[in-house]
Formats: sequence, C-alpha cells, structure tokens
Amino acid sequence: MKYSSKYIRWFEEIRIEDIPLVGGKNASLGEMYHELTPKGIKIPNGFAVTAAAYWDLVGTDGLMKELKDLMGGIDKTDLTDFALRAKKARDLIIGAGLPDPVWTEIQEAYRTLCEEYGEAADVAVRSSATAEDLPTASFAGQQETYLNIRGEQALREACAKCFASLFTDRAISYRIDHGFDHFKVALSIGIMKMVRFDLATSGVLFTIDTETGFRDVVMITACYGLGETIVQGAVNPDEYYVFKPTFREGCRAIIRKNLGDKKNKMIYSQGDSKHLTRTVNVSEPERKAFCVSEDDILELAGYGLTIEEHYSAKAGMNVPMDIEWAKDGLTGELYIVQARPETVQSAKAKDYLETFHLDGKGTILAAGKSIGEKIGSGRARTIKDVKELREFVPGEILVADSTSPDWEPVMKTAAAIVTNKGGRTCHAAIVSRELGIPAVVGTTKVTETVRTGDEITVCCAQGDEGKVYQGMIPFHVETFQLTDLKRPQTKIMMNLGNPDQAFSCSMIPNDGVGLARMEFIINDFIKIHPMALVHPERVTDQADFATIEELTCGYSSKADYFIDKLAYGVGTIAAAFYPKPVIVRMSDFKTNEYASLIGGQSFEPKEENPMIGFRGAARYYDDKYREGFALECRAMKKVREEMGLTNVILMIPFCRRVEEAEKVLAEMADNGLHRGENGLEVYVMCEIPNNVILADDFSRVFDGFSIGSNDLTQLTLGVDRDSVLVAHDFDERDPGVYQMISMAIKGSQRNHSHIGICGQAPSDYPEFAEFLVENHIDSMSLNPDSVIKITLRVLEMEKKLDLKRHPD
Repeated sequence: MKYSSKYIRWFEEIRIEDIPLVGGKNASLGEMYHELTPKGIKIPNGFAVTAAAYWDLVGTDGLMKELKDLMGGIDKTDLTDFALRAKKARDLIIGAGLPDPVWTEIQEAYRTLCEEYGEAADVAVRSSATAEDLPTASFAGQQETYLNIRGEQALREACAKCFASLFTDRAISYRIDHGFDHFKVALSIGIMKMVRFDLATSGVLFTIDTETGFRDVVMITACYGLGETIVQGAVNPDEYYVFKPTFREGCRAIIRKNLGDKKNKMIYSQGDSKHLTRTVNVSEPERKAFCVSEDDILELAGYGLTIEEHYSAKAGMNVPMDIEWAKDGLTGELYIVQARPETVQSAKAKDYLETFHLDGKGTILAAGKSIGEKIGSGRARTIKDVKELREFVPGEILVADSTSPDWEPVMKTAAAIVTNKGGRTCHAAIVSRELGIPAVVGTTKVTETVRTGDEITVCCAQGDEGKVYQGMIPFHVETFQLTDLKRPQTKIMMNLGNPDQAFSCSMIPNDGVGLARMEFIINDFIKIHPMALVHPERVTDQADFATIEELTCGYSSKADYFIDKLAYGVGTIAAAFYPKPVIVRMSDFKTNEYASLIGGQSFEPKEENPMIGFRGAARYYDDKYREGFALECRAMKKVREEMGLTNVILMIPFCRRVEEAEKVLAEMADNGLHRGENGLEVYVMCEIPNNVILADDFSRVFDGFSIGSNDLTQLTLGVDRDSVLVAHDFDERDPGVYQMISMAIKGSQRNHSHIGICGQAPSDYPEFAEFLVENHIDSMSLNPDSVIKITLRVLEMEKKLDLKRHPD
C-alpha cells in the first residue's frame, strides 16, 4: 500500500463496497486489482480521486448556488435552453478549477505513479459517478474520459474537465429520467496508467450474448487502436464467441468469428497538446485480417470467466459482466481496464417468450447487425449534422452515420435507430438495448438510401442480420407464457439452419435440434462450391474465380475457409442447445443447387431430374465430390473435438442401399469421424422406401433414423413435388404414406434405434401429429415458430391417449 489521504485512494486500497466513496467504475477496478491480479488478470495500476474532492470543489465561492440556479426548472424538451444551461454549468466548474488541497494530493499521487512507470507517465483520466443515497446506481457512459494525458498541467486540466462532465447534456438527462437529485450525485475520478493499445488492439467483452441473453458464451469485440472507436460506433469491429462449458473443460471453444471492416483506428497524437488522440485509416490488408489472435481470444475469455465467477460469488447469484480490455503494443500483454455488471439482458424476465414476425415483404434499403429482436416502423429522420437533432419528432426512426452520448435525449424518443457505422457494443447498440427498441448498426450506407420523411420498417427479428425495408410493412407479436409448461413424452425438437437464430431459438422450450441443415450454412455463409475451394484451378468462370479469391482472402488455404465457416456455423447451433442432441445433416444439395454456388458450374453435371439423381450419400464416396465431403468431415471433426461439442450427431441423407451406407461410413472414418468413437452417433434419413423395407439392415449400420416426410411422400406416391403439373397430388396424409411411416417406426423400435421426423407435415397438419403420437414416434422436429403450438397439441394428444389406455 502506498498511502491514503482525504482525497486519494489507490486501487489496492479499494473494494467494491467503496462505491459511495469512489463510484462504481473505480470500486470495480480496485476490487479486481486487489482480488484478481493474484489470479493472473492484469489491471493497470492507478488511484481514485474520491467524491470528497468533488464536494469540496462545488462548495467553493458560492458555486453550488449557481449550479442549483442553473438546474432549477431545467426543461429537457427545450433543447436549446437545455444545452445552454448544461454548458454554463460545465464552464463554472472548469473556471473554478481544482482546490489547492485537492490538486496537491493528486499531484503527489501522480508523481508516485510516475516512479513506477516513468517520467510524465501517460494516464487515462476517467469519470466514476456515484449517488450518496443510492450507492448501487449505475452512471456508466454518462460522463467523460480523457486518454493519453501526460504531465502535471495536462492532468490538472483533465481532472477539472472530468468533474465538469457531471453536467454533460446526457448526464443531466439521465438523472432527470431516473429521478436522481442533481446535487446528491457526486463524481470520483480514476487515474490509471494507459495501456499502449494505440499500438495494438482493444475492445469490449461480455460474458453473455448481448442480443438474446444467452449466458453460455463470452462475446468479444475488437478493433485496432484505442477502443473508443468501438464505443463511439466509428468502426465495425471483429466479433468472437467462446463457448463457456467446453472452454472450462479445456477445449479451444471459439465457436464463431465475424470479420468487421475496421476502417479507422484511434491512436496517440504526438506533439499536439490540444488533440491528444487522432483517428487514422487502417490499411487494406489489416482490414481484411482478424485483429486478434485465437490465443489472445482464449486468454481474454479466461479473464472474462474469472471476473464473472468472482462477482457472482460475491453476489450469491450469476452476474454476467461487461468488460473493457486492451492489448499493450509494447509488451504484448492483455489488460482489463474496466468491468461492470451487464444490466440489460440479465435483468429481463424469463417467464415469457415474445417473438416478432413480419407479415409482408418489401425492398431492402440497407442491412447491418441487428440489435434486439424486435420490429419498428415509422417515418425516417436522417441526421447528417448534430444541429438537425432539434428537428427530430418523437416516434420517428433515427437514421445517422453514428450516434454519441450527447444524442441520448433524442434517441429515447425514437421508434428505432439505424446507423452507417458501429458494432454490437457501439453507443447506438447499447442505448437501443437499454431502451428496448430495434436498431440496425453498421449498414455502411443507410444515410444515402434513406431520406427524411421516407416510411421504413426496421426488422431485427430475422437473426444476426438486421434489415431496413422500404415502406410500413405490417407485423405481429406472439407472446407465450413459459411458466409451468410441461414437457411431453414425445421429444419436441427443432429444425434449424441459420446459426444467427440459434441463441434466440434455444430459449424456446425444446428437446434439441432434430435437423440442422448444413445447406443453409454453405449457401448463405460459405457461398462457394466445396470442390472449387479444393481445385480453384478448374474454375472456368473468371468472375467466379475473382470472387473466390476475394472471399478467401486472409485464410492460409481455401480449404480452411470452408472448414472454419462450416465449423463455426454448426458450432454455434450445437453450443446454443448444448448438451441436448443436435442432429446435423451432411450436405444434401441437388446438382442444380450445387451448380448455383460460386464456381459450381465447373463441377456439376446437368441432370433431367436432380430430385432423384446425384445427391446425398451417392456423392460422398464418388470422385466427383469425395474431396468436398472430406472438407465437411474435417469441419465436423473440429466441432466435436476442438470445440468439444460432442452433442453433435451426424446424419446421412438420401442413402439408397446398405452397401452405400457402408461406403459412406468408411469415407467418414478415413477423415477422422469413426462411428462410436468419442460417442459419435450417425443417423440416416429415412426418406426412401428402401430405408423402410430394410429397416433391420439399416439399423445395423446406423444409430437412428429421421423420417424425411417430404421425400418419403414423393417417392411413395411417385410425385415430383417440384412439378407444377402433379404437385397437387403430393399429400403426406395419404394412407400409403401413413403405412410407410408406421412401418418405419415399428422397424426402428424393433431394433431399439431412435426414430424421429423432421418434415413439415407435423407443423401443418394436427391430424398428422396425432398419428405420430399414436404410433409412439420418439421425436418430432419442427420449425421454430411451430414448437410451442405443437408442444401444447402433443400434450393434449398424449393425455387423450393415456385416458384411452387407462379409462379409470
């Protein structure tokens, strides 16, 4: 311990219980410095200027009376007068300056810090507000931070400005909205050694998914240089997700990575006392590369879990955390520079489920990262200059390049928010979450495509990508009560292909994923034909070749591009439902669908009837696709072994013969996927009459079946469901189809194999679902929007059947 005084507390002296004295930010830094540095977490050293210094400052020379006069009767709806009063309050505090006793102690503490870090050490000067009578109140983001402060004169000026920032427009507005007395709130200052992240990277880490409240991931955002660009929404950062359960078991559990454009970075400004930082462009190669190594991501995830566990233990309950981190470009070390409890998702009630659904379609004007899972519509107000904010009408949709904390009084009245720049932890995203309104950030060009007065719809209910539609598209909201919802004996699973929807869908009561469609991930996230990645030299279309080169830029090999993208997509779904089973169907494109992928025309034959042609299992051991299937296998091996997601069950589609099944299993084994090893189960789609007729033989080769009612119906009835001429004869409720399904269920039961169904029929037809329950099928896999309704229906059916069997 160095020393303590009236106005100074070193981090090593501070605990979380000291919030009334030093505010939440400084109390947390002190708590971590004392408790967690012994556990390997690096916190830059520093000290807090206590709230007593603020009270002594505002109590000098009648300053308190002048401030009270300014705040008396302040009207936040009168933006001009509001801003004028706030500025006068700040000017009064800056003009008064720090009282000499306060400055003397700050000066002495700074000199002590310089003894540790060198002469004129660069420090961050950060606000940490607190309410005397409400010590648990959070004032995060309402006051100012000053970076790269060097020397005593610059430090004195920064401290005065920091105290004055208690009267920024947004801080005053925040206190009014939350009913806080302006003069029962004080400000403490944190002064800590700067980490040279201007020479490296920085970002924000959450130990919860910020959009859905899914608690089993650590979400990390990262950019080059100072992390202020992320908070300000000036860049679209890289994103990384680490799965907590298997990470704790020692797996490299990065389940997802999203590359941001990172166009700018904030760095130190050399030799300019007025501008301590500046923003510069990031080079093209740096923009196209992830800015943090996987080793650093895993180390940061470990930091996040340690911090969460510490705060949770103190609170006696799970406490997800919001953490700022930085990497020192001189030493290569990772530091935590701030941590506080996450207060939006973790506070939401979990006893009901609310889902938003668009009821129409429209032209997409812009797309970006979706914040929240709601839909909003209204007239747009495109703000290109801060002076235009006063023209904003409550209920409009705010459209801007980015937002800053000074915009918050207007943002609170918006129906939705859309920005050109920003990631999931930018200012616009944080505020929209707190307000519970939809936002789409990082669209890059929405201010060019949307003009003031345009009617638009902002949709964040379709996964990770949020969309801005032209016009007022109707939508509806469904609310389901989750309390006391019983589980039926028949397992109710889910059909899912979009990893972006996995976390939110996992909140719906379910028994796992009965069909994870690999085709969706390949089509929407990979986009390139697998064989075009193995043999790019065979791609004859030059435009396709150029696109392949662009998409795979930054990967050591084109094969790695496919493996990583597919593994992250499947890994996200598997993690969302862990440890429940997730049945992943290997690729089941038809030749015409494969041909539509980038580079696909160079590898696919033309077939008259692709529906019953070169698809499914037949491709996997054929030289035309064997190398592509190997990439699929390597991706699934990464999911199960590197990520530790052993809840993944693999499923083979359209397997015509038992001999074919054996060839496929041999191919899988050659690529490191041995059935039975490490608990690996392999199922087969039951969608060809031969799968039903030879159920005993297929049961010997596979661990379970999943009935594909679409293909089984068309092959039983001899109807091409894609043909407009005969599609009217396609009906899963045909007696012959019922007989086929009944035989399949009995065959699997006879061999003690799992059998489920993953077709659309149970969702569409109540009588079909009742037929399945009567035949004791093990599971039904349904589209997410049908799960609750069918669960309730199956519970009723099971009750009726039980009464029939036991009438007394």
